[in-house]
Amino acid sequence: MKARVFVSFKSTVLDPQGQTVCSALHGLGYRSIAAVRQGKCFDISLADGVTREQAQKEIETIAQEVLANPVIEEYRVEILD
Repeated sequence: MKARVFVSFKSTVLDPQGQTVCSALHGLGYRSIAAVRQGKCFDISLADGVTREQAQKEIETIAQEVLANPVIEEYRVEILD
């Protein structure tokens, strides 16, 4: 089983890297792009025998305590088969 954790800035936090990418896309002629927000993606492999419920609970804890800064970031966890 695998888990995927997406971490990104909260919508209220400025994202200068996303703004830079958006500006670069405009410079390349992609005028339809209104905004870009950048983030991080973590792919995590889980040991055999771990139940889906155990995986969800543990990965949620890891995401909150280790992978994301809850003051400025939000996260989303997906458990993959």
